[in-house]
Amino acid sequence: MPKTVGKKVNPTEDKTFIKVFGVTKTFFSQKGRIMASEKILSKKKEVVSEIKDIIENNGTLILFDYRGLTDKEAKEIRRELRKNNDDYKIYKNTLLKLAFNDKGINLDEALSGPSALAYGADQLSAIKTLSKFAKANKNLEIKMGYVDKEVADLNKINSLASLPSREELLTMVAGGMIGIVRNLAIGLDLVSKQKENN
Repeated sequence: MPKTVGKKVNPTEDKTFIKVFGVTKTFFSQKGRIMASEKILSKKKEVVSEIKDIIENNGTLILFDYRGLTDKEAKEIRRELRKNNDDYKIYKNTLLKLAFNDKGINLDEALSGPSALAYGADQLSAIKTLSKFAKANKNLEIKMGYVDKEVADLNKINSLASLPSREELLTMVAGGMIGIVRNLAIGLDLVSKQKENN
């Protein structure tokens, strides 16, 4: 353990100097507590602002635990998510909590342990991608989400994952329309043959 040398923080003083491993670091004090430098606080504010932008611009947010995933598996998840214009990022839980709380979203129970935030504009694609990957790989654990402006627990996420995607729905509708057109063509053909016989 390195020897830390410094003067006590006095509420009337605005700086504290601490020497660690021979390097002097400057910390700012506020009401007797040591605070991080303005540069660090500014960077954290930028990250919180980035998370807020993600919240505002995406219909689905999914928190998942990535412990145990290999680098190859993490890249595979990202590649699959990006096929549908979705993505994920890893943030510190404290910064995620600040951003979510600023937006009035309570996902605190999911913010323990390592958390990655998957997001996408489409409500189902990120959920379906992560759920499919989680079934094949037990190291990925979906924690909780925020879908269509509502907090979604694991049960809701699983039920959403079982719904057909937009493309699958369009295929079903198109298949149904083809059947209607085919039946109409058969009916018209029968009517025309009946008129020829009369």
